[in-house]
Amino acid sequence: MHVSALFRHPIKSHGRESVESVTLTEGQTMPWDRAWAVTHEATQPSAKGGDWAACHNFMIGTRTPALAGLWAELEESTRTVTLRHQTLGEITFRPDAAEEEDRFLDWIAPLCPPNRSQPTGIVSAQARGMTDSKFPSISLMTEASHQAVAASLGGALEKERWRGNIWIEGAAPWAEFDWVGYELHLGEARLRVEEPIERCAHTQANPYSGERDADTLGALKGHFGHQDFGVYARVIAGGRVALGDRVALA
Repeated sequence: MHVSALFRHPIKSHGRESVESVTLTEGQTMPWDRAWAVTHEATQPSAKGGDWAACHNFMIGTRTPALAGLWAELEESTRTVTLRHQTLGEITFRPDAAEEEDRFLDWIAPLCPPNRSQPTGIVSAQARGMTDSKFPSISLMTEASHQAVAASLGGALEKERWRGNIWIEGAAPWAEFDWVGYELHLGEARLRVEEPIERCAHTQANPYSGERDADTLGALKGHFGHQDFGVYARVIAGGRVALGDRVALA
C-alpha cells in the first residue's frame, strides 16, 4: 500500500487543497487542516473563542451544499487563503484579519440559502483543527472503497466529496474498517486507527458545481449496509508523509 493523495482543508467546509507532503505531529490534526471555521447566526458563544466545538456551530456543507464547490490555496507564511468557485470567481484574504472579514462574508453570501443561518464571522482554531471528531484526528480513505461506491452508483465519482486527509492505494475495498484498533506506518509517521467515519449529506454535493447530484448515502446503505466511509486515526508518532510513501500495518 502507498499514499496516493494528501488533502488539507484550511477553512472548515470551505474548499480543499491538494499537497505533496505533510509533517504530522503526535496528538495533532493535519497541519493547517480546519485551521479556521466560519460562524453563523446560531453559533453558541462558547464556540467563538477558538477552542474545538461541534460542527453544528459552523457553516457546513450538510446545511449549505453549495460550499462543496469551493477549492482553496493557503500561503502559510502570511496565513493568507485564496478560495475559488466556478461561479463566484476567487477571493484572497487573511482569515485572521478582522478588517477583511466583511469582504469574505459578502463574497460567500450567494452560496448561502436565505432560509438558513447566515455566516457571521471567522474563528481561528487554537489548540487543534476544527475536525468533526471529538479528538484530534487524521482522516484516512482508500481508493478501493471509493471505487466500490462509484461502481455502485454506475459511474465516475469525485473522491474530493469525502474530504479525506490521506488517501491510500493498494488496500482491498473496506479493508480500512479492519484496521480499527491497529497502528499504521505512513512514511515516517505512525497512526492508530480509532473509528469509522459516519457520513452526512455533504458527500452528495459535487465538488465543482456544489449541486447535490449523487446519492452517496443511499449507495452506502443500500449496497454496503452502513453509512461509513473512511476512518479517523490519531497520530501517535510524528514524521513526514509524502505522496508515494509506503503504508503498512504495524
